[in-house]
Amino acid sequence: MAGGSRKVVIDYEFLRGQQNETVVKELCVASAAASGTFRFKSPYKISEDCSLENGLIWADGHIEYTEFHTVITEAEAGFARL
Repeated sequence: MAGGSRKVVIDYEFLRGQQNETVVKELCVASAAASGTFRFKSPYKISEDCSLENGLIWADGHIEYTEFHTVITEAEAGFARL
């Protein structure tokens, strides 16, 4: 995703996990030249409940949560500043 501009912005939406931890649900990595959005599956076996604060649904997503670190590492590669 690295382009002419070597600056990038990372935006994310999150839910609170079972231990009140932050669980990133959706991640967007954007530069002047390109952007990518990644939606993660729930890290838990959980019903399809929706967050009352932001409308995110735990069951939505197409990337396994175990791949979170790999996704963000690859997405930010080549950028000078976050």
